[in-house]
Amino acid sequence: MPPSDLLFSPISPLDRSLEPALQALIDTKTKPVGSLGDLEALALQIGLIQQTTTPALQHPHLVVFAGDHGIARSGVSAYPQDVTWQMVANYLAGGAAVNVFARQNGLTLRVVDAGVNHTFEAHPELVDAKLGMGTANFLEAPAMPVETARAGLQRGARLVRELGESGCNVIGFGEMGIGNTTSAAALMSRLLDIPPEFCVGRGTGVDEAGVAFKAEVVQQALHLHAEATEPLEILAALGGFEIVQMAGAMLEAASRRMIVLVDGFIATSAMLAAHAFEPAVREYAVFCHRSEETGHRLMLERLGATPLIDLGLRLGEGTGCALAYPLLRSSVAFLNEMASFERAGVSSRQDGGAA
Repeated sequence: MPPSDLLFSPISPLDRSLEPALQALIDTKTKPVGSLGDLEALALQIGLIQQTTTPALQHPHLVVFAGDHGIARSGVSAYPQDVTWQMVANYLAGGAAVNVFARQNGLTLRVVDAGVNHTFEAHPELVDAKLGMGTANFLEAPAMPVETARAGLQRGARLVRELGESGCNVIGFGEMGIGNTTSAAALMSRLLDIPPEFCVGRGTGVDEAGVAFKAEVVQQALHLHAEATEPLEILAALGGFEIVQMAGAMLEAASRRMIVLVDGFIATSAMLAAHAFEPAVREYAVFCHRSEETGHRLMLERLGATPLIDLGLRLGEGTGCALAYPLLRSSVAFLNEMASFERAGVSSRQDGGAA
């Protein structure tokens, strides 16, 4: 099903006509060619996304989507389901890791109740986009009806439209939801055709027996929902309310030529779904870190992604986005502020190359 049927704006592949000019600017800075490594590739990507040789990061946001999962009732997590709403309350109180890192690095944090099994009081940093009080257990039925998945995609897109209209041009995606690593593993297995045992991991900290149990749960779910083969059907059968809203938000962000910051395993499963709808979304994505969650490395390989950092993180919440964001600032700063050999009066390489 093409994105137009889901009321998304079209996503244009990156226009690379500016690439030679951007690459020349990067190569003639006062440094050996390529010596800033992945920062150079990042600067090039940001310049191409914004179609300018003087890119700028404006009103950066980090959005944490939260939702509960019926599969949690099958014992796939080391924590009870109540932790989802308790952690949302912690975000709103400013006490979680993502709050600390977002404050430190100048990101505006928003929290989205995509479908938590709890009723929250109104809060200025909480977006009420609830699709239900948690998904169904996908060992018994689809996680949600197809129309609910469609509505979730559109709600995520609507949030990004609002942020874009306020001037935001870079948005990070994080999540919270007990049981969501199992959902993400199921989505990964179906979307990438990879056996479940290569997709599941420890999640919140289950032991080896718990990992084996999760793999069996995913295998059973894939068998039960074997008929779900199109992206929307797959999200409805195996996804989560927070994952489906992230996917819609990522598609909308790319259509608006925003920089899409992808966190860890669950956020990347949303990117896999978005990519299944529209492959061009990948060109707008910056993959912030490589998670310790087992399947994440394979996800990144299939997407051809080089993450910015590898710190052994597996917390989620968007913490990887917040920690990696200073690298985006550095890439834009060197492109805009670093002197060229000519301007600095520094001799370039005798063979004509830079340094």
